[in-house]
This record gives sequence, C-alpha cells and structure tokens, in this order.
Amino acid sequence: MIKALRALFELPETETPQSLEGRLNLAAAALLVETARADFTQDLEEDAMLEEVLADTFNLPPAEVHELVREASETVAESTSLYQFTRLINDHYTPEQKLNLVGAMWRVAYADGNLDKYEEHLIRKIAELTYVPHGDYIKSKVAASERAD
Repeated sequence: MIKALRALFELPETETPQSLEGRLNLAAAALLVETARADFTQDLEEDAMLEEVLADTFNLPPAEVHELVREASETVAESTSLYQFTRLINDHYTPEQKLNLVGAMWRVAYADGNLDKYEEHLIRKIAELTYVPHGDYIKSKVAASERAD
C-alpha cells in the first residue's frame, strides 16, 4: 500500500506510458472514491456507479476495476490533500478529459438519488483545481442530474 502511494508521488526516471496510465487511472479513481465518500455514507448505488464509470472510462474488465477501486480507497485513506491527484490530472489530461472526469464525479454523486452538499462542494473544488470552466461545470451537473432522473 505504501509502495502504491509512493508511486503516485514519485516520478520514475523513465516512466513507461503504461505506468503513467496506471498512475492517472489511480488518481481519477481516487477522486471518484472521494466523491462517493464525501457525504459520509457510501451506498451500494454509488459503488456500482463508481465501478461502471471506471469500467467505461478506462475500458477495464471487472477484476481490474475492483483492484483499482481497492488501491484508490487505500490511497485516499492515506492522503492528506487532493493536490496529489489534481496535479497529475492537470499535467496529463486534456480539457475534455478533465470535463469528463467532473461529469463522472457528478454521476457518482447522483447515483444514490441524493446530491449532498459535501459532494457538490468536493466536485466544485476539483473542477476549480483542474481549471474546468464554471459554465462547463454547471452543464455537466445538469446533464448528470437529468441522466439520474
């Protein structure tokens, strides 16, 4: 677990595209796990949506999704800030990928049928830290809300 956390922070001297992809997937998964936990309850609906979003976004089989969620949960439990995750996202994601991540966070937040103020606050904070324009943030919120209905 500590090894995975260190790998998230330390850049290897010669990082392969696969290891970068793994670090980015872990950072995105960690932000989605944070979203699911933001309201201090993690419902089965949120867990299912989290896994669905990860499987769709990263084109991963169920076993790899479960492993990614487990690693992300451990990383989140050990982290002290969101910076370690948002820094990776800012360094390597396109604006479209950042917006898709914010949209995925909204989908997880709405999965249980209840948008909590802590979930909304977290998503807004991530959107700001990743430089997602406010208008796009609002559009992704409305789209996720309509999709949840």
